[in-house]
Amino acid sequence: MTGTDASSTGGPRRRSDTTRNAILAAARERFAADGYERATIRAIAKDANIDPSMVMRYYGNKEGLFAAAVTVELKLPDLASLPRDEVGRALVAHFLDVWEQNDELTALLRVGATSQAGAERMQGVFRDQLLPVTRHVCPDPEQVPTRAALAATQVLGLALTRYVLQLQPVRALGRGEIVAWLGPTIQRYLTAPSP
Repeated sequence: MTGTDASSTGGPRRRSDTTRNAILAAARERFAADGYERATIRAIAKDANIDPSMVMRYYGNKEGLFAAAVTVELKLPDLASLPRDEVGRALVAHFLDVWEQNDELTALLRVGATSQAGAERMQGVFRDQLLPVTRHVCPDPEQVPTRAALAATQVLGLALTRYVLQLQPVRALGRGEIVAWLGPTIQRYLTAPSP
């Protein structure tokens, strides 16, 4: 009997998928309830009714588990429906809303800066969510990845300094001030002629 046959009859592959799914479900609940810092592999394993070594076997460490468990949906606005000169401000305002309402994103930013799994998760969010919406406003289709990446430098830099490092001058800025400062920069990255 092949490995495929075993999985179709409830063999090792199906048990593996069931275990992975149980771990991810327990991790999502635990991270939501306790936050990234306080959630432990031991508690997640207990919630999933498995040995902690199984969590480590499948995900390597807490960072890898978090990156696999967290679902990030930015719900970016349709930039094509906005006046072209408002795109930058709209994106900055949207990202502020997202960061303010979702502690998981701050945790994912921390993990993304310190682990390969987190970095890959952040790269996937960029590729799957930010790139498609920026295609609608960039003047040169070949420059979409570069322009979107430059916009990401500003948004992620803001998030890092405001929510992770909590630099007081950045924390002290009001929403309108941040939009006024960063909106034109994002606008230039996405829509201005190439330098």
